[in-house]
Amino acid sequence: MLQLQQVNKTFGKLEVLKGIDVCFERGQSVAIIGPNGSGKTTLIKSILGMVVPESGVILFRGQPVGDDARYRRDIGYMPQIGRYPDNMQVGQLFDMMRDLRNGTGDLIDEELIEAYRLPDIFHKSMRTLSGGTRQKVSAALAFLFGPPVMILDEPTAGLDPLSAEILKSKIQEEKQRNKLFLITSHIMSDLEELATDVVYLVEGRLEFFKPLETLKAETGEEKLGKAIAKLMANTN
Repeated sequence: MLQLQQVNKTFGKLEVLKGIDVCFERGQSVAIIGPNGSGKTTLIKSILGMVVPESGVILFRGQPVGDDARYRRDIGYMPQIGRYPDNMQVGQLFDMMRDLRNGTGDLIDEELIEAYRLPDIFHKSMRTLSGGTRQKVSAALAFLFGPPVMILDEPTAGLDPLSAEILKSKIQEEKQRNKLFLITSHIMSDLEELATDVVYLVEGRLEFFKPLETLKAETGEEKLGKAIAKLMANTN
C-alpha cells in the first residue's frame, strides 16, 4: 500500500535518509523508532509530502506521491506538536476541516471528540489550550475522516494517563479495521501494546524491519527496548 524505494534525503551536507527501501501494508501497525537524529521525522514528512527527497520514489497505492497531492486525503496525521491559528476557536477548527472535505463522501468519526469532551471547549480559542488539550484536538482531527492510513508522531506525549488510554484503545479498535498505522514514540510500553512490526533507523539507515514477535523470539526478550538493545549489540 505504501512503498519507499531507495529514498535519500540530505540537508546541506547531512545525510538524513540513506537508501530507505521498505513496504508497508494495511493491517500493520508499525513502530518507527531509533536514536535521536536517526531520520524518523524526515521519513514521516517525506511520506506526507512535507519534505521532498533528492532521489528515490515513494508510492502510495502504486502511484508516486509527487504526482498528485490528493493521496493525503487517505492519511490521518497527528503531529507531535500541533500548530493551529491562535485566534481560531476549537469548534471553528473542526468546522473548517469538515468544510474542506464537504461533499467528498467521507465518513465522520467523532468518537474521540466525544470521549475527550471537546464540545465543552468549542468556544475556547486555540491559544488558550494547554499542551495536553492540543494533543486531544490533534488526535480527534487525525481520526475525524476515518482514513485507511494513520501516521501518529509521539501520540501520547503530553496526555494524562486516562486520555492516553482512550487514544490507545481507539488505535487498537481501528487496527481491527485493517488500517495501516505508522507510530513513532519514545514510550516503549506504548509501542509494545500497539505495534505489530518494528522499523529501526540509525543515522538515516534502515537497520531492520521485523514483526515484533519475531524480534522478541530472536532475542529472547519480552520487552521491546531490551530486544532492540540485544539485537543491536549483536549486530555491532
